[in-house]
Amino acid sequence: MAMSRIKCCVSTGGKCSRCCGCVAALKPRYKRLVDNIFPANPQDGLVKNNMEKLTFYALSSRPEKLDRIGQYFEQRLTADINRHRHEFVFIAMEALDQLLMSCHAHSLNLFVESYLKMVQKLLECSDPDLQITATSSFVKFSNIEEDAPSYHRRYDFFVSKFSSMCHCGEQHGRETKRNGIPNKPSLSSWEAGTVIFRTMECRRLRLPWHGSLRIRRAGLRGLQGVVRKTVSDDLQVNIWEAVHMEKIVPSLLYNMQDARLSSANVESPKDEEEPAHLAEGVFRDLICRASYGNIRSVLVPVLTHLDNHKLWVPTDFAVRCFKIVMYSVQSQYGYLVIQLLLSHLDKHVKDDPQIKTSIITVLFEAVLISAGGSIGPSVLEVFNNLLRHLRISVDSKSSNHTVHAAEVRFQDAIVNTIGQFANNLPDYQKIEIMMFVMGKFPQFTDEEIGGQMDKQLQINLLKTLLKVATKYKTVNMSNAFPPEFLHPLLRMSLMEDPGMRITVQDILHTLIDRHGNTEKLKRIELCADIASLELTVEKCSRQDILFMKKSGMQFYWHILENLQLESNRVDNLESLYCTMGLLAVEMGGDDILVDLYRLALDIQVGLGKIW
Repeated sequence: MAMSRIKCCVSTGGKCSRCCGCVAALKPRYKRLVDNIFPANPQDGLVKNNMEKLTFYALSSRPEKLDRIGQYFEQRLTADINRHRHEFVFIAMEALDQLLMSCHAHSLNLFVESYLKMVQKLLECSDPDLQITATSSFVKFSNIEEDAPSYHRRYDFFVSKFSSMCHCGEQHGRETKRNGIPNKPSLSSWEAGTVIFRTMECRRLRLPWHGSLRIRRAGLRGLQGVVRKTVSDDLQVNIWEAVHMEKIVPSLLYNMQDARLSSANVESPKDEEEPAHLAEGVFRDLICRASYGNIRSVLVPVLTHLDNHKLWVPTDFAVRCFKIVMYSVQSQYGYLVIQLLLSHLDKHVKDDPQIKTSIITVLFEAVLISAGGSIGPSVLEVFNNLLRHLRISVDSKSSNHTVHAAEVRFQDAIVNTIGQFANNLPDYQKIEIMMFVMGKFPQFTDEEIGGQMDKQLQINLLKTLLKVATKYKTVNMSNAFPPEFLHPLLRMSLMEDPGMRITVQDILHTLIDRHGNTEKLKRIELCADIASLELTVEKCSRQDILFMKKSGMQFYWHILENLQLESNRVDNLESLYCTMGLLAVEMGGDDILVDLYRLALDIQVGLGKIW
């Protein structure tokens, strides 16, 4: 029988009427098994019994058989794609998925190369259903753990393709130019190419908005699959390289920022199916997997994207992005995020103050979330950087009222951020920071107290001192008031500006008051019964008594000098009264109370001479 079939095939004298039977008989077994899984009518779907036979053959045969099966699948798939027999393509991909899930990890390498070529062919097709099918299959493949590394396998195409799919429908609802490129500033060359490609493709296919969302969802899942497949294997393609991150990160951020994705017309009612939600999940996963050396690779494209697309103002999206970063990044690497934001602020030193304020606001929110060690080893460098920006802002005086108001907001944001930074430091470092800020004031002389220094800068530095002081918890006065800090602080209490003198007194109140008595002593009141003030009083410690014996006369002298200044207002006198009251309550030893009585008598005598 076999000889007759061979004779039929090689005969030249007549036409063979049994060619199909002859060809099938001559095919290798693995090809026959692959052919048998396809039904005569594609609507019937995969032939499951024959699929089980193919799977058993692939698992029980030598590993190279699996490679040949993959190559034959590739041939059939290419033919079906060229002939637009898409139903058979879907059946082939279903069979490939089952083979991938069933095969042993050690034998996958031989099969995966052909498999990835098939996925690539489908992704290159213009049919959205084929692209989505290919992406779904790739995601399943990405969940498979392989024992043997692949040294030559590359995913560059998949990164580019999935990233471009994330931009499908980008022209929808936007003002576009004639060539279809959305009117957005400063697109990178890759982004511009992606926009052109996806815009033209979606228009050519006439995809509705819902169809575009399907493509986007597939692209986002594909990117997550690429990250999952490559991020943990150093022997494969380095997904953290800039060439990849500059495609992946902007694609994720674009979908996260698109407000249209929360509309009621989204195809799937589930929030988890929205591209914005999927993109955020992939972004979190990417940040979470980043090691010390890779944090910068992810964050630089984030900062660049915010710059290029002018997303710093308003701050909502930028704050949201960096909240995700700070909650997802490994805690020991949080300070790297802070340092990158500070470095990025340096690049915008001459930009619109609104942009700088937004960056500082993002920095403030990041510090709120970060752990205690988020500043990193160079604490003073961080504060010096912020104070430098504060001085630059003060020096850049503008006659434009709007710009000036924006600069003032920027300065206030810096002061608040410094205070939040200080809150993450131990108390001894807070004192060091206050001394460091104090060093930014001029070295006062007896003849001139801050005369050459810009008044606005002095005000901001005093606000900074007060903000840091509010984060400090005083235990004993000698630690809170080292001589290097106390002496210049008291000298600043004699400045010409009455508002600045009040700020200095507020700093003293914050550091002296340990029991919340300040508010009860803010107003000058003559009480018949002192108990009605409900002051909290504790016995003065020996350390505080020694501190007052050493430094008390400086307090008394500066209080007396302050009272004699002609520019005093009512609130200046109330602040000095509060300072004296806090000294009596917090450090009211017998000797100290006697000194305070003497001070009060001296004040009466001095005021009597003035009046």
